[in-house]
Amino acid sequence: MKPLFLMIFAFQIFSCQAQKQELLIDKTLISDLSNTPIYSNLTETINDKIVWKEAYKYIDSIEIYKITYMSDGLKINGLLVKPKQLGNFPCVIFNRGGNRDFGALKIAHGVIPMGQIAKEGYVVIASQYRGNGGSEGQEEFGGTDVNDVTILPKVLEEIEEANTDKIGMYGWSRGGMMTYIALTKTNKIKTAVVGGAISDSFKTIAERPEMETQVIAELVPDYNIKKEEALTKRSAVKWANKFPKNVPILMLHGNADWRVKSEHSLKMALAFEKYRVPYKLVIFEGGDHGISEHKTEVNTQIISWFNKYLKNDTPLPDMKYHGR
Repeated sequence: MKPLFLMIFAFQIFSCQAQKQELLIDKTLISDLSNTPIYSNLTETINDKIVWKEAYKYIDSIEIYKITYMSDGLKINGLLVKPKQLGNFPCVIFNRGGNRDFGALKIAHGVIPMGQIAKEGYVVIASQYRGNGGSEGQEEFGGTDVNDVTILPKVLEEIEEANTDKIGMYGWSRGGMMTYIALTKTNKIKTAVVGGAISDSFKTIAERPEMETQVIAELVPDYNIKKEEALTKRSAVKWANKFPKNVPILMLHGNADWRVKSEHSLKMALAFEKYRVPYKLVIFEGGDHGISEHKTEVNTQIISWFNKYLKNDTPLPDMKYHGR
């Protein structure tokens, strides 16, 4: 009986390992950027030689991969960016904005927003979301497609350089909304950054009716039947009490943003204030949706935040009312 027991035990271990490896089913290095649309913007010619512009010299220190992984039985495409050097690096899950082809992940995302984080010593991973960029399934703009984000900590377990004890999340616009929802569905995230984030979908469709007719109504299943429920599910300000109290959140917003007005983050800050969720809110004067007028400061804020809570293990802020 003993040999049989050992065989069964060994088979179970092998099966578990095989199941873990099934999540990441493809990881292809993008070794040559010269044939990509962004290449000409990244380079300049000096002494008849094409070189990276000063701001993009870090590209030589990172590796960009196209990936495919499994989520709810669907093949989902995405990007992975990591340092070339060996190490055990903290991780950041990058949640793209937009919907369908608008905002879809491109090599440019790997080079710039993801690459700028990876060069600081992070493994950065991003999902195209189901139904987008060749991924299987149907996009739901904050529905079951959130599962494509919350599964990524497990995908990162298959990346040798990834320290999955230290994972942050970063999302802009719709990606910020995805981040808010994800934080209430997983305990694998230590800290988060959102920019121009949607926090109140009721406000969004009131100010931009085309977002309802051309996006939400087209993507959300049974929207006309369950409109109130669907909008509430995508309005974090309505359920701020569900946020974990041990995940500090940095919110960035431009007060000249017409796509997602800064009131979204102002209202979210008040909700976090009520429920004592640790947060920092930075409003940039005259900033548009991407806060393009303050890019250097925005990038500094993002990296400093992740360094603080992922690399340096800074203790959580004391959210109890205190002081003299």
